[in-house]
Amino acid sequence: MKKIIIAIDGYSSTGKSTIAKQLSKSLGYVYVDTGAMYRAITLFAMRKGYIGGATEDAEALVQSLSEITLVFKYNEALGYAEMYMDGENVEREIRTLAVSQNVSRVAAIEEVRLKLVEMQKQMGAEKGIVMDGRDIGTVVFPEAELKIFMTASPEKRAYRRYKELLDRGEDVNYEDVLHNVQKRDHIDSHREFSPLKKAVDAIEFDNSDMGLEEQFERMYNFALRVIEKQ
Repeated sequence: MKKIIIAIDGYSSTGKSTIAKQLSKSLGYVYVDTGAMYRAITLFAMRKGYIGGATEDAEALVQSLSEITLVFKYNEALGYAEMYMDGENVEREIRTLAVSQNVSRVAAIEEVRLKLVEMQKQMGAEKGIVMDGRDIGTVVFPEAELKIFMTASPEKRAYRRYKELLDRGEDVNYEDVLHNVQKRDHIDSHREFSPLKKAVDAIEFDNSDMGLEEQFERMYNFALRVIEKQ
């Protein structure tokens, strides 16, 4: 049976990574969380003082891109790969609200996107991959056999993110998370280079009122139908 590329795009906090992990595990495919790559670059920029608050030194970040090494390492205990930056496991730190508040600004920098898109294309060269992000079906793999565009209301997405952050032990309030979700939506959709948008041939998937089990069943069936046609 031929392997395919599954591209899952969509707004922040729609659960793209959760579904992508389940799909990859069920199909025996490689999973790549491109959002983790952008978050790692953002963490690097924050640590260096290139970005944060009103600060934004995109030129300094671009000059430093060649210094950054990003690697996914599979964690058998967790059942998925974690992000390592320059040899350090940064999986937990890149998921904080502080990183979320800056990642869209970093992702809007053309040189950052070009570097990561090149890496992502190499990762999917052999197919048999599930990749999620903002521009997978439009820029990274426009030839992907299955494209999904995930969406949900900002309020539902903010509540999910809020609960996730509380479970991680962060001191956050819902209004701040909702503001972050709305701000990221605007930046992601309006950036000049590679904006978030639904590919013409993508399946729009609104999961505002769906549980994880229903989402997975639908996605898995989408994938099986496409694979069987290859």
